[in-house]
Amino acid sequence: MKTSETPLVQLTRAGIRKAGEWLVRGVDLTVSPGEIVTLIGPNGSGKSTTAKMALGILKPSEGAAVRRPGLKVGYVPQKLAIDWTLPLSVQRFLRLTNPLSEEESRRALARTGAERLLRSQMRNLSGGELQRVLLARAMARNPDLLVLDEPVQGVDYAGEIEIYDLISEIRSALGCGILMISHDLHVVMAAADQVVCLNGHVCCRGTPSELSSNENYHALFGSRGGAALAVYEHHHDHVHLPDGKVRLADGTVCEECPGAHHDHAHPDHARGSHDHEHPNKSGRLTNAG
Repeated sequence: MKTSETPLVQLTRAGIRKAGEWLVRGVDLTVSPGEIVTLIGPNGSGKSTTAKMALGILKPSEGAAVRRPGLKVGYVPQKLAIDWTLPLSVQRFLRLTNPLSEEESRRALARTGAERLLRSQMRNLSGGELQRVLLARAMARNPDLLVLDEPVQGVDYAGEIEIYDLISEIRSALGCGILMISHDLHVVMAAADQVVCLNGHVCCRGTPSELSSNENYHALFGSRGGAALAVYEHHHDHVHLPDGKVRLADGTVCEECPGAHHDHAHPDHARGSHDHEHPNKSGRLTNAG
């Protein structure tokens, strides 16, 4: 659902250097109205840093970060720093940073299918309910850009499908751009217009591959799962080694990736057909094939 309108945010060869080391470098990224862009990568790959550059929270050490004037942003954090022993209703939570009336709170929750939770205690919400409340809080601002930091963390696959369906509905209803950070290196939101894989730089980028013809996913989740979830096929021409060095396709080893970022096409293959290695969540390198 890409549009030709002026981008909401645009990074050009942007990078952040801290304590003499690059956290992320050479990032080209654009989010336009009505477009969903998903950032993936292992822990410490620069996903949150890249999002913060796009939002203007961090100023690039090199390159440029441009935002549309007057840009209104809605943000759903990965974690909430809340003392869950204190009584805090959903209604009061929605009003913490936004002076909403009860009717406005109800409308915001209704848009995410969570109106019944208005007077519930935040500490009693399930993972899926909490995500709906957080999305309602972000939507109440009628944002131009919605930034979602791992919105399906702690939610099972069935709940993940529901959240992705809801995000698609939000995009359609508001016409906003969405920048989403995902913890999953392979299964992504099917409606994403672009997937960008980071590991200190842009390792690769492309579009999701459909699961609609995959019988295993149909058996687990039905046709609805095939419509909401998709596989992202990585195609890297280099491997990040445990000592921080990089092995290129010709077998040579260098200190960092030449050019600091790489863009590749993504052929449609079945999940598990990768011919490269990628760090898993523990930081170890595993052969995805």
